[in-house]
Amino acid sequence: MGYVRVHGTIANPLNRNLKDELEFIADTRAIYTVISKNIADKLQLEETDKRRFKTASGEIVEYPVSEAYITIEGKSVTSLVAIATEKTPILLGVTTLELLGLQVDPVNGKLTPLELVIL
Repeated sequence: MGYVRVHGTIANPLNRNLKDELEFIADTRAIYTVISKNIADKLQLEETDKRRFKTASGEIVEYPVSEAYITIEGKSVTSLVAIATEKTPILLGVTTLELLGLQVDPVNGKLTPLELVIL
């Protein structure tokens, strides 16, 4: 099975008129959603911190993070995003997926509602 790709919108959380339609790769190994610096600049996202990330190749990199307003399948949430280099794929991370109440169904190659539990 290939990657689960989903279309969505990412926007500046303070000015949602600054937005972009993107195709994300839903990645359950990525903690944060990842976008390129070009997208972050277009949306005028303010860098709020820097975090260290381990890449698929095992390399440790430091990227700025910001907040963005993300809409996937009619559900919207403000979530942290990592601002990576242009060569880094656009990823929909597990933190954003959980905030949206969605999970990856790898068998059918789509997103499905997440069973939300309160114990």
